[in-house]
Amino acid sequence: MRLSVVTAALVAVLVGFGSTIALIVSAAQALGATEAQTASWLAMLCLATAVSTAVLSLRYRIPTVTAWSTPGAALIVGTTGIAMPEAVGAFLAAAGLILLTAAVKPLGRLVEKLPVAVAAAMLAGILLRFVLEVFVQAGVAPALVLPLVLLFLALRTVSPSWAVILVLVAGILLARFLGLAEGMTLTLRLTDPVFIRPTFEVGAIVGLGLPLYLVTMAGQNLPGYAVQRTFGYTPPTRPILLVTGLASAATAPFGAHMTNLSAITAAICNGPDAHPDPAKRWLTGPFYALGYVFLAAFAASFVALFASLPPALIAAIAGLALISPLVVAAGGALKEEATRFAAVVTLAVTASGVSLLDTGSAFWGLLAGLTVLGLDRVKGWAKARLTKPDRTAD
Repeated sequence: MRLSVVTAALVAVLVGFGSTIALIVSAAQALGATEAQTASWLAMLCLATAVSTAVLSLRYRIPTVTAWSTPGAALIVGTTGIAMPEAVGAFLAAAGLILLTAAVKPLGRLVEKLPVAVAAAMLAGILLRFVLEVFVQAGVAPALVLPLVLLFLALRTVSPSWAVILVLVAGILLARFLGLAEGMTLTLRLTDPVFIRPTFEVGAIVGLGLPLYLVTMAGQNLPGYAVQRTFGYTPPTRPILLVTGLASAATAPFGAHMTNLSAITAAICNGPDAHPDPAKRWLTGPFYALGYVFLAAFAASFVALFASLPPALIAAIAGLALISPLVVAAGGALKEEATRFAAVVTLAVTASGVSLLDTGSAFWGLLAGLTVLGLDRVKGWAKARLTKPDRTAD
């Protein structure tokens, strides 16, 4: 045992929690959740993360850390016309699809064959709205937001992982200084889970549940597998889906949207800074889990703190946290010239926020991109047939 194991785990907890808590609060607000429901949502996400990380790390002896779906939370914020009961039904449907993917190999292969450009473009379209909101809020509250943007740009040159957390702390202090958070307090109090009876609506399942499943697989699980392979580990893909799917299904009735394999914080726990011996890095898992158990217990305190902050600050922090994921998603979407047009169509439709037939823009963006890609491939096939030499004359 080394001290670096403990510090790596705690740094991963702070980075994962601190950089995206504003996004979870925004997602809950978008669905009309009460403060108690928001605290329950956050607590269950932390608890699911703790349990799934502990189970997988102890069972397989590799640093398998989980997290909540950041792109999934961003998707929820952009959803309109869905209340908490319908959202919980969509969360359960998405968890069911994860479990189905673990049980049925062909479904997993089908998801892996989803065109990377279209999947990345859908994710980029979801994230783009949040990044743009940073600069919208800069016009609404320039004294609060503009200094934070400049601070973020400076800090990310030194430490991209800590930039958002430090900006969050600076933002809270600045809001207090400007008199925008007079009622701000932080007193530790235990969180009470709030059960929400699910309602299964077709529009919510298609418009939220299906895209939530896809962005979680494409934006979290598949990159998470890649991170583990990068550090020389062989991830148990189906057991990971099974454990995270069960954790998601168990916590969804209490508001939690999705638990999945971590991608960003996984690099902290999988790297040599955690332990020079790769065979012992799995020890970060239990300490990572303990950190999230603490956060689960006192989630209500953090939600109360964020409830006292100005909306412009929450929007700015959430948007700044998503700039790096947007860069990665946009790069993947526009990388190949052959799929670039379909990717741009997907991004544009998704970012537009259009809602048709009670179905959100993420689904329509995905459908539009796949349609364009299909038409391009039919065109290529027809062109190849027309230019093929006629050998009947021989």
